[in-house]
Formats: sequence, structure tokens, C-alpha cells
Amino acid sequence: MPVKNRFAELLPEITAWRRDFHEHPELLFDVHRTAGKVAVLLREFGCDEVVEGIGRTGVVGVIKGKTDTKGRVIGLRADMDALPIHEATGVAYSSKTPGKMHACGHDGHTAMLLGAAKYLAETRNFDGTAVVIFQPAEEGGGGGREMVRDGMIERFGIQEVYGMHNMPGIPVGHFAIRPGAMMAAADQFEITVTGKGGHAAKPHDCIDTTLVAAHIVIALQSIASRNVDPLKQVVVSVCTFRTETEAHNVIPQTVLLRGTVRTMDHKVQDFVEARIKQIAEGTALAHGATAEVKYQHGYPVTMNASENTEYAAEVAREVSGQVDTDTPPLMGAEDFSFMLNERPGAYIFLGNGDTAMVHHPAYNFDDNAIPFGSSWYAGMVESRMPAA
Repeated sequence: MPVKNRFAELLPEITAWRRDFHEHPELLFDVHRTAGKVAVLLREFGCDEVVEGIGRTGVVGVIKGKTDTKGRVIGLRADMDALPIHEATGVAYSSKTPGKMHACGHDGHTAMLLGAAKYLAETRNFDGTAVVIFQPAEEGGGGGREMVRDGMIERFGIQEVYGMHNMPGIPVGHFAIRPGAMMAAADQFEITVTGKGGHAAKPHDCIDTTLVAAHIVIALQSIASRNVDPLKQVVVSVCTFRTETEAHNVIPQTVLLRGTVRTMDHKVQDFVEARIKQIAEGTALAHGATAEVKYQHGYPVTMNASENTEYAAEVAREVSGQVDTDTPPLMGAEDFSFMLNERPGAYIFLGNGDTAMVHHPAYNFDDNAIPFGSSWYAGMVESRMPAA
């Protein structure tokens, strides 16, 4: 089964939706225009139920098949939010809001799932119920977690759930997936180093927090290089180094470090949390300072269930015939993981071609990928719930 002919016919319409979303990017949970348009379209398609405000600003559409002999329910998810980046693509449909752009392709994900919803509502060639999920705040806000907390899984009786993300560097129309850990858990930490500030010309009268913090930054790199099994993936990155003064002749009283931890294993995640605390506090103590560590767990590991991964790969093979089923895991994070923690399912990458990487100001979703993505979404419903 190649790309469904209906999506080739719908391509201009789906592309128009995508470019409209691109022109009007919205951040985190503040996706009122996007969610509103999604809801309007789902109602126009004839969905049996459209519910707004799930997880604050999420939208859920319910599409019933021609039959429902087994009570099966499949969920399909797309994210809607953009990023706080100033666009540099130069395309005619560039963002109309300075400092905001769809730099991760969520406009494409939303449009592709809308296309699939229109097709499924037209054909209803399946035995069961399809639930299309449009999620806010994937980019750091935990919208997936909020939709789960709002009771979405139970309310709509979702039994399996599937998601997709475009990926630059993979040819358009090709897919990539793997069983098990697909993307990393993403945690964040803050370390406040407190010493004794003073005049930079008299460091002996001070406890130099800049020096102490620098030693902590260097020591934290030993976690990945010397504390964790080299076969286990881990990233510890200090991304902010902020003193309380910008003067060239003042030793600051405090320094704030902020960073991220990426892991693929719960035991490694817990170990790294404890080790950061030990290193920060011990290094500070050795220099006569103190360090306070705040550690926050973020998105969990995106874990593909083995059986569901094969279901997803098989539909991808039917759509394009080009599927990498052993793609390397990524240390990026994805809050679709909250849905996968509740129900079995899988997350797949769809090629975006030779474009700028996601989160880059020159990134742009390739509209030629739309028929492949929409076909895969619809194919998951028809494959997992074949018509009676």
C-alpha cells in the first residue's frame, strides 16, 4: 500500500493549513488560535465528538468506524506549539509574530493529523474508534503530562497510542524507528554557589565563587567520562553560568549554574542526580564555599513497546517501503513519553529531507512529507482495527 491517493488529492488543502499555522506560531499552552482552528476543522470533518480544553488547551477528536465489534480504541497524537525563535527562512509564509516560529515542525504534525482525521471521517473503513489528539506545550511545558493528568486516556478509552515527528537528515518519505528507548529523559538542575564576595584585587579576603563554580563545571564532566558505564548513554551539560555582578573588579558572593541531564535508563538517571549533588557540595566545601542543588525530573524516557514498534514499522513499510527499524536513539526528549507510560504504543520519525535541523531559525517543514505522514497516521487506525 503506497501513499493513499486521497492524501495526494488533499495535499494543497493540508499544505494551506500547515502554512497558516506556520504564519501564526503560538507558544506552550497559549495555542488558542491553533487549537481553535483545529477544533473547527474537526467539526467540519464530521467527527463524532470534539472536546476542547483537555490539558488546558489540548483538543481531542473522536471518529467512530463503520463497525465496532471489539471495542478497540487507537489514539494518534500531534503537537501544536512553536518555539521562541526569530525566523530566518525567508519563505512567503514566514511567522508574522517576531520572536516566535515553528522551528520544530509541529505545524506539519498538526496538519498531517488533521489530514488523517478528514480521511478517517470520510471513509470510516475500520472496526473501532480513532481518537485524534492535538497537544499543546511539548516544548518544555509538559502538555502531554497535562492531558494525561486531565484523564484523557481513561475518558476516551484509549488502548494504544502512536505519535510521529519529522526528522531532518532522513529522506522525505522514509521512516525511522526502534524498539525500547527512542528518546531520552530530560532533567534540569540548578546549583547556587555561595562564598564571600569582595574586591577582585584582594582575593585572599574572599571565597571566590567564580573559581568554585568553574571547578564544579569541570568536575561534573567526570560523571559521563568516569562514573557511568560507557555503554550507557548520559549527557550532563551546564548551560548557564551567572554571577550576581557584571563588574570587572568584583568577586561575586553567589554564582548560579543551570544545566540539563539526559539519560536512557532510570538507574542512571537516579545515580546522576545523586552524583551532581555530591560533586557540587564536595567541591564547594573543598574551597570553603557552599553549594545548594535543586534537581527537577522532566520528561521521561520515550519508550517504544516492542510489539507496537513492529506494528508502526509495518504500516510505514506499506506507505513507503523505506523504514530503518534500528535507528540510533536520540538524547533529545519528547513528552509523548507521558502517554506511552500510560498505554503501549510507539513513536516514529518521518524524513524531512536535507533541511536545517529542528530548533534552528532556518528550519522549515517540507510539505512533500505530508502525504506520507497522513497515510501513516490513517494506516495505523486501519491496520490495528481492520474493517469487520
